[in-house]
Amino acid sequence: MTVKYQAPTVKKAFSILNQIAAQKKGQRASELSYCLNISKSTVHGILTALDELGAVIRDPLTKRYSLGLTLFELGRAAYSRADLKDTARPFMEKLMVTVGESAFLGVKNGDHVTILDIVESSQNLKITAPLGTAIPLLAGAIGKVMLAQMKSEEAAALVNCNALPRFTANTITDSQQYLKEVASVKKYGYAIDNEEYIPGVKAIAAPLHSIDRIMAAIWVVGFKPGMDDRKIQFIATEIKKTSEAIRKKTEHEM
Repeated sequence: MTVKYQAPTVKKAFSILNQIAAQKKGQRASELSYCLNISKSTVHGILTALDELGAVIRDPLTKRYSLGLTLFELGRAAYSRADLKDTARPFMEKLMVTVGESAFLGVKNGDHVTILDIVESSQNLKITAPLGTAIPLLAGAIGKVMLAQMKSEEAAALVNCNALPRFTANTITDSQQYLKEVASVKKYGYAIDNEEYIPGVKAIAAPLHSIDRIMAAIWVVGFKPGMDDRKIQFIATEIKKTSEAIRKKTEHEM
């Protein structure tokens, strides 16, 4: 039997935000309490917390609450992710046809990377994953290109303050060696995963350089037998071109 945690305060907070959004002139705490059938003390407590976070703004004259800029920023970030996916898609399709392997798009989401889009290889035997799959932040080539988009001291702190997870026998767990790999991404524009995350699988990734404050990356994944050094260098060249094309297209549309 699965017990679902209801988080009543969170639900009430969203009810309050929705009610405020529905009124152009905003709403007073007493009006919110009446409309939503929530006690005045609870409404006041939630509004105080939302106000501190910038999610709502209180007009000192009318005492009405309206939506704050924090919600605008969150909405913009969510929209940017969807916009990035649409922008990157045709370039990823071209990349997949050129290199013959599956192409992925992902964004940093807290302590992991979320797969935003996939263009699957046309080969019968290919690598894929469900959209929305979470990949550990420090996994293989993906982690290297994400950290390469951070300030050097921030990346160093993240690596030095956390034990690097071992996924395979090839995983880099030495912090100094890992940071050298991150520095290499900044210099050459791509990272290589030599079976560091999944045995028998290699990957090449390139950063998308924090588009609209979103850390994003594209990567190509293939099975070891079809990913010799010559193929990897070819993919590295193509993925750098693709990354740059997506970045330029995104900047043009902003």
